[in-house]
Amino acid sequence: MRWYWIDKFIEFESGKRAKSVKNVSLAEEHLHDHFPGFPVMPGSLMIEGMAQTGGILLGEHFKFEYNVILAKVPKVTFHSWACPGDQLIYTADLQDAKPEGGSVTVTATVGDRLVADAEIVFVHLNSSDPQLSRIDQKNFVFRMNLLDILTVGKAGSGEQPAAS
Repeated sequence: MRWYWIDKFIEFESGKRAKSVKNVSLAEEHLHDHFPGFPVMPGSLMIEGMAQTGGILLGEHFKFEYNVILAKVPKVTFHSWACPGDQLIYTADLQDAKPEGGSVTVTATVGDRLVADAEIVFVHLNSSDPQLSRIDQKNFVFRMNLLDILTVGKAGSGEQPAAS
């Protein structure tokens, strides 16, 4: 099973910035237990949504030549919460991009309210590395299959863009 913590991209400036949307819904099973009577989006899942937004931004910068792996989150601050019915907007700014990896700064907002901000660092694994053959490739989050989310955002209308 794949866990996507973003629904679509609403802006994408290659090599610079990306904005994605996560609609928080009571249909998500984890919200029934976190917390009973006051459901809020878990902070760890917001971090994952921020990392997916930034990881796709970094991966696209290198034309998905590398497998992008979340290495560390050196800083994250939660300022507020997101509840069912809220629309989280993740805004990632690419800070560093090298063949070894990169970093982003990301904010999570609901309307004008800042929910969280973070610094996230990624490393790249080169697909020609013999050590990589030992890893189950299906478990990489920032693989090409996430381009479906990116394509919808680029098209804007939800329709597939015309072939080039």
